[in-house]
Amino acid sequence: MTQTQHAPAASRLFEPARLGSLDLPNRLVMAPLTRNRAGADGVPGELMATYYAQRASAGLIIAEASTPNAVGQSYPHIPGIHTPAQIAGWRRVTEAVRAAGGGGMFLQLQHGGRVGHPETSGQVPLAPSAVRFPERLHTPGGLRDGVVPRAMTAEDIRTTVADFASAARGAVEAGFAGVEVHSANGHLLHQFLARNTNRRTDEWGGSALNRIRFPVEVVRAVAEAIGPERVGVRISPGRDVNGIEEGDTEDIYPALVKALADLAPVYLHQVHADPDQPAYAQIRRDWPGTLIANPALSREEVAADGGKRRGERLLSEGADLVALGRGFLANPDFVERLRTGAPLGEVRPEFLMHVHGAEGYTDYPALGAHERHTGRLSD
Repeated sequence: MTQTQHAPAASRLFEPARLGSLDLPNRLVMAPLTRNRAGADGVPGELMATYYAQRASAGLIIAEASTPNAVGQSYPHIPGIHTPAQIAGWRRVTEAVRAAGGGGMFLQLQHGGRVGHPETSGQVPLAPSAVRFPERLHTPGGLRDGVVPRAMTAEDIRTTVADFASAARGAVEAGFAGVEVHSANGHLLHQFLARNTNRRTDEWGGSALNRIRFPVEVVRAVAEAIGPERVGVRISPGRDVNGIEEGDTEDIYPALVKALADLAPVYLHQVHADPDQPAYAQIRRDWPGTLIANPALSREEVAADGGKRRGERLLSEGADLVALGRGFLANPDFVERLRTGAPLGEVRPEFLMHVHGAEGYTDYPALGAHERHTGRLSD
């Protein structure tokens, strides 16, 4: 190296980090990604164990959305965490990840709420209010129109809170370091937050403080069941996915973040985190603990560098960890590829969801020895 040449600055993405009692080898988080590869009974099998073990180099893996009860199932072949067989299946996954050298692994707990169908779960979906899901849904019999859910009674709410706590205990039994409570992307907890899906007039509806009550009750119960140091929470301020219209985002999230901070979960995970938007800066100011930032990436950004530059900027703007999704799909050794500048594989979108088998799932190749050494494809 000549006097005028300088070694590139080391990226903070590859620095070790601490999350509660976990020592993470890097700051890259594999975001939860629904892939529909569980059995029809929601039991993770060997294929899922292989998939996650291939990606064990992530600093933290947040395993895909898993239902805490039967009625919460949103799509066919998504995993659950409410039966002994499902817990045993997930235990095979966590053991495979540890055997591959991974460590930190959380399980996302997701109840679909109105994002569900009787052909899938065998039950009429539950939701804050009887407001039909406005889109079509994949079911075992094909695409179906959304149905009008049953508005949850106070007893339904108490039962669902207890089911989340039970699922969290099952996740720890299965070998997970903790769980992520999914309060984002238009699913049940997010439905309680949004005005267009929560039309209740009782203590769980109306004002922002009332609408945050159910998510806070769930997080409190889960933290009491397994300890707050094992609990994370995912939020998506202002996101309109799955027909959600929050209506007063600027009021909901300051109240929610403050209430969650009082419960001291180990992290908050923000979807579509953008340092150019005021919401991100406010959440970083209000949240006293670890913040995981999940940026929204264009296809061009994913192809160019997998989100590395966006991730580095988020770290410089106060995030503690960065969650990326698509890069991990097509690159089982995504961390190594980002570290060395090696080419990134491309996702085959036709195999992302609502399909089964290894194709487009566990058959993406890892780098060869030459590529790992040089950061270039071999001839």
